[in-house]
Amino acid sequence: MENYSMHLPSYSIGDKVYNKIPEICEPYGTKVIAIGGHKAIAAAKDKIIAACKESKLEILDFIWYGGEATYENVEKLMENDLVKQADMIFSIGGGKSTDTGKCLGVKCGKPVFSFPTIASNCSACTSVSIMYYPDGRFKEPFFFQAPPVHAFIDTDILVHSPSRYMWAGMGDTMAKYFESTMSSRGEELNHYTQMGVDVSKMCYEPVLRYGKEAMESNNAQEVSYAYEQVVLAIIVSTGIASIFLTAEHIIDYNTGLAHAIFYSLTAYPHIEKNHLHGEVVSYGVLNLLLVDKNEEDFEKVYKFSKDVGLPTCLADLEFGKDKLEELAENAVAMKDIEHNPYKITKEMVACSMGKLEKMK
Repeated sequence: MENYSMHLPSYSIGDKVYNKIPEICEPYGTKVIAIGGHKAIAAAKDKIIAACKESKLEILDFIWYGGEATYENVEKLMENDLVKQADMIFSIGGGKSTDTGKCLGVKCGKPVFSFPTIASNCSACTSVSIMYYPDGRFKEPFFFQAPPVHAFIDTDILVHSPSRYMWAGMGDTMAKYFESTMSSRGEELNHYTQMGVDVSKMCYEPVLRYGKEAMESNNAQEVSYAYEQVVLAIIVSTGIASIFLTAEHIIDYNTGLAHAIFYSLTAYPHIEKNHLHGEVVSYGVLNLLLVDKNEEDFEKVYKFSKDVGLPTCLADLEFGKDKLEELAENAVAMKDIEHNPYKITKEMVACSMGKLEKMK
């Protein structure tokens, strides 16, 4: 076996974790540039400033990431004088702003610390940035050696964010388990890939068990045990699984039909405008389970989706039945389904979509 290294996430979780910023970040320098979305910065700014007040850290500024995770926005940020002066980057917000900050850190050789402000994805703990074209279409995954140096997961900030982000995050998180177990089925896996597949179980079971209660906690803006378990599943478990599954910088085991359906739908402007990534992926999960004839898990996930209001039919994503064949054809054109135990055809996906339409 070739020599290789694995870099796993380091993280803190709780309502006072920003107090750990100085001890964790000071070894990397003194000057900080904070980058994020407008709402994310508003949610975290005061707590970050307060945590750094008596430390050696100097926050140079809080700047907008650009609104989309694109190489163009990364290049603009690289030209910013404050970014050039900074010793480290604080990447604040959801997936796109955090992915932008991580890509920026890699491109300019600066350590990145992540500050998720919504529980919608695992970007804060992964060593990949999902990059898009300026018009919002998916472009490619940008892989790098290690995740952010540390993730500061403030549950008080997260629980005061709109619950729709956790709602969507649960759908995306469950996909990790089903896509990795399906794509690796029947194969003799190396250690890190098998670790990824095994860890992915923690992306499904806690969500199914605690998801509805976690949503209720989010709606009430009160942190509960169930809420924390789902946050950990979305941000940490999925991040760890992804790092193991993409150790070779390939997507073979880290994606599948659920994401193929999502990426194909980004070609329709209303998806990017009106729907969240994990929301659309959750619809893809139901199709994956039907295509794979996994009736037991399909029944569980379908019931869960109904209970929390995740999409279960085309109308939930603003499509009519007349689009079914077109959507199925677009999905099977995606590279995400190239590594599976059998060939997934347009007919299989059209059939699964048709079955979901009859269940409305």
